[in-house]
Amino acid sequence: MHHFHHDLKVYGGIKLFAGTGSPELAQKISDYLGQRLSTREVIEFPNENIFVKLGESVRGQDVYVIQTTSSPVHRNLMELLITIQTLRLDSAARITAVVPYLCYGRSDKKDQPRVPITARLVADMLEVAGADRYMTLDPHAGQIQGFFSVPGDVLTASHMLIEYINEHLRAGMADPVVVATDLGFAKKARNYAADMDLPVAFIEKRRQGNDAKAEALTLIGDVANRDAIIVDDEVDTGGSISQAVDVVKKNGARDVYLAFVHPILSNSGAKRLAGLPIKHIITTDSCPIPEEKMQCLKDRITILTVASMLGEVIKRAHEGRSVGEMFNE
Repeated sequence: MHHFHHDLKVYGGIKLFAGTGSPELAQKISDYLGQRLSTREVIEFPNENIFVKLGESVRGQDVYVIQTTSSPVHRNLMELLITIQTLRLDSAARITAVVPYLCYGRSDKKDQPRVPITARLVADMLEVAGADRYMTLDPHAGQIQGFFSVPGDVLTASHMLIEYINEHLRAGMADPVVVATDLGFAKKARNYAADMDLPVAFIEKRRQGNDAKAEALTLIGDVANRDAIIVDDEVDTGGSISQAVDVVKKNGARDVYLAFVHPILSNSGAKRLAGLPIKHIITTDSCPIPEEKMQCLKDRITILTVASMLGEVIKRAHEGRSVGEMFNE
């Protein structure tokens, strides 16, 4: 097995490499750690093949590759795999894939005949490329952790969203209630509600067919004359969210706030959010939001950075210290 080097628990210094998927976030992590980003060249040839060349040796080092796998998904994923293999071939002592947003998280089970479990494939690919560890934020489903055979730090940014709401928005809210966009997110929504000491409501929706659209149906819980804080792990096209806003408004909610970790905002997702009767959006920089999409949302969106959290976890992983302590666990 190529994992013989696990017996050697002596790693050199930290080396940080940034993929092209989330350069600003990588720079913020580098600033937090006071550790410069290592140089590398990433070239895409005219035939769309990607070529990576390291600018310095990583032999014997503890290497962290920071690359989110949001759009362009396949280019970002291949670049991550190729970078990991490059580091492995240059004899890095340990390689950690720091993937703030992990793609294919929704393909996590066979919920109908003749379909793949692509999240498992992505985990296998990262391991085959040579990753010894991984780090990610708020995967779509908890069982994705079980698809990896290598250890990982699966973190959540929910406490950052909660802290921000409590500190900056809570005072102005009327009798707030946490709302889950669907029953799949019910358990996590309940955790949000418990941490904020608020009641919780759920939207029950039924999917029809395989497209990304779903049918929203009933509201379980009470939102009448209350401000609604709609929570989710990611917002893609904004379909579920616009249905959720619709349902809570129909049920007498006052102001509506959105809190979610991954701002995927595909197609006209940002435009769709901009057109909704919502007061404010709180999200993170786990995926970069292009400037033109930011323009749609300008004063109604707050983006919290996950850089210090990821930076601190990288530091603790390198020093062999507990990560749970950061979250009082």
